[in-house]
Amino acid sequence: MQQVAVLGATGSIGTSALDVISRHPRRLRASVLSAGSQVDALIALCRTHRPDHAVIADASRFDALRDGLRDAGLKTQAHAGSEALDALVASDACTTVVAAIVGAAGLPSTLAGARAGKRLLLANKESLVLAGELLMQAVHAANATIVPIDSEHNAIFQCLPDAHARAGLKRIVLTASGGPFRGRTRDTLADVTPAQAVAHPKWSMGPKISVDSATLMNKGLEVIEAHHLFGLPADRLDVLVHPQSLVHSLVEFVDGSTLAQLGLPDMRTALAVGLGWPERIESGVAGLDLLRHGRLEFEAPDLAAFPCLGLAYAALRAGGTAPAVLNAANEVAVSAFLQGRIAFLGIPALVEETLAALGSNSAGSLELLGEADRDARRFAEAAIGRMAGRIEAMQ
Repeated sequence: MQQVAVLGATGSIGTSALDVISRHPRRLRASVLSAGSQVDALIALCRTHRPDHAVIADASRFDALRDGLRDAGLKTQAHAGSEALDALVASDACTTVVAAIVGAAGLPSTLAGARAGKRLLLANKESLVLAGELLMQAVHAANATIVPIDSEHNAIFQCLPDAHARAGLKRIVLTASGGPFRGRTRDTLADVTPAQAVAHPKWSMGPKISVDSATLMNKGLEVIEAHHLFGLPADRLDVLVHPQSLVHSLVEFVDGSTLAQLGLPDMRTALAVGLGWPERIESGVAGLDLLRHGRLEFEAPDLAAFPCLGLAYAALRAGGTAPAVLNAANEVAVSAFLQGRIAFLGIPALVEETLAALGSNSAGSLELLGEADRDARRFAEAAIGRMAGRIEAMQ
């Protein structure tokens, strides 16, 4: 029986993971569930899945979690805070970890799982963007297994399952849906609203990831992830816009062959790959009817309208702390956009300004990466204040 810790259980990926787990009661069991602050939602999941442990990141909600579990008649033990979560991930409470906590907050628990030699179903892209070298070192040192859950990286994983399959690899092509603003020029993006930006045409995701898809920053972060996961430099990692979202990625070899993984846009496929690998298990996702879907289209990304992708490539090439600065500035910018504090085009402007100001330094430890993350957030917040001041002065 595979004991699975689902980190970020109340989010879209966590919910999909629990759906797959519930389809295989003799093989899979959710033993640890975690959430950020949604106590009621976490308790509801505990009623359904009966885990041994439940963790709420917000320590101020511990009493509510403990009392709610008790009132529900559950034996699930309540925990709070990141240290408790890291300890559970590293313990024998689980053998597999679904790392689906959004943002930099997911890095410590992901590292804890890697260092403990667990199977990591990695949906937290920031772990690789911020600390890719450190994470991969931990994976190799502890003989842990990473199965990426982003559909694009999962597709590459399926096409390149081992070192033998990677022989003769020429390049990797990540596909992007193009988001809700595909085909629009930069001039037409000035006044888009948060509601428009989170209305993704294909995927059901949280607001932050949806905005990242709309700016193409999500694809830029995936390029950095692919560099660490598959060991290719930036000039061998390409992006194509594919609005049907049926071809999730392609790999090209030196002999001219190209392999691709296709499937419906449903995260349960990638999660089932991770939970069952190297076997295939049922995911709840239907097969792909190409006759019904018909045409498959591809186009180059528009870097003028969506400069975040180019900024991510620049950060990857700069190396060191630059990807951490990119990620932190983007998190601040997206949050400000969702709050109505900056415009949509203010997101790439803020990221570019932060990267230019802070540059790249050594990223040899978590302490240095944490410092770069904090510096970027402080600079970006101050820059937002300067933006607001300039706007007020013009009015």
